[in-house]
Amino acid sequence: MQLLSVNVGRPRTVEWGGRTITTAIFKDPVPGPVALEQLNLAGDEQADLRVHGGPDKAVYAYAHEHYAYWAMQLPAGSLAGPGAFGENLTTTGLLESAVRVGDEFAVGTAVLRAVQPRQPCYKLNVRFDDARMVARFVAAGRSGIYFQVLQAGVVRAGDAITLLQASPYSASIQDVAELLYGGRQDAGAVRELLRIPYLPAPLRGHFLASLGNF
Repeated sequence: MQLLSVNVGRPRTVEWGGRTITTAIFKDPVPGPVALEQLNLAGDEQADLRVHGGPDKAVYAYAHEHYAYWAMQLPAGSLAGPGAFGENLTTTGLLESAVRVGDEFAVGTAVLRAVQPRQPCYKLNVRFDDARMVARFVAAGRSGIYFQVLQAGVVRAGDAITLLQASPYSASIQDVAELLYGGRQDAGAVRELLRIPYLPAPLRGHFLASLGNF
């Protein structure tokens, strides 16, 4: 597993759909070492802290393997390079289906814990100038991974990503996404998720409420 690119961006104002929107979804690669703190990378910010950022969404990683799929789905030129999906870390070998909730990884001198899939908001539509992009992203089953920062450090493109400690729980990030987006109805799997102490509080509340639907 490897870190291909470190990407950061600050909020900017754009016009879309007749509205003025502030978003930090536009990320650009950064050469050299980048400090990774408890809540974000140096030079990176979130525009709306009500739904973005915080310790359970400190760092967002997206697998470069997914870019080939999107290159076939999107208009030419849509994928300008790493960071196209607003990810901080563009990676190889770090797939949602293989990473479990609670897995801990070393990247550079930092230590990260995988905790949840992305729940895309409308700003993904803005980024790709496509009102259907959020729906397409969810349907594609390529969510990316949000991490907590357990140990601040320095990361750079080319760093190895090493599994330090495997989660004692079997649920993958992909499992969470499938249950979250409604593509999988499984009360037993939801109950197993609720046993995981690393599951962020908003997701815990969502899944607790969902048990009433079974």
